[in-house]
Amino acid sequence: MRVEALLVSPVHAYEGRPTEPPRPDPTPLSVPRAEVHAHLGLAGDRYHNREAHRQASVTVFSADALDEVAVELGLPHLPVEKTRRNIILRGFPVDDLAATREREGAVFTLDTGSGPIRFQAHRPAHPCRWMDTQLAPGAFKALRGRGGVRCAPLDSGFLTPGPATLLVP
Repeated sequence: MRVEALLVSPVHAYEGRPTEPPRPDPTPLSVPRAEVHAHLGLAGDRYHNREAHRQASVTVFSADALDEVAVELGLPHLPVEKTRRNIILRGFPVDDLAATREREGAVFTLDTGSGPIRFQAHRPAHPCRWMDTQLAPGAFKALRGRGGVRCAPLDSGFLTPGPATLLVP
């Protein structure tokens, strides 16, 4: 398993109607090291320390799911940064971590070498209609059920791209 990318988005750019252009500076920043703050989110991200987003301050997403969507849409590649998700993983079924009507979301630990950081998975990160304009026509529908999971960090620490360990007790 590996962390493919770490993205922080200082601006909430996808507001309004997808037929209008996104707000200025819509591209998230790919960071070489993300600082995770317990119960607050990722330093520099638009949801960091926002009361309304305490249980959904970090979004974990599967690069594998995006690859599947690209194949379904007949495209060679889709830009992961346009999903505006924070932690992009490869090699783990991220969407299985989300809460369902039958069970709570998983508490999982992610370690990229600087020490383990626990996250509480909460709800699925449902795609929005912006995905049809930012990724490709049909992406909104194709990402349903595999848009990632909204989480709350339970510990502080650092994450870096590269090999990682993800444990679900």
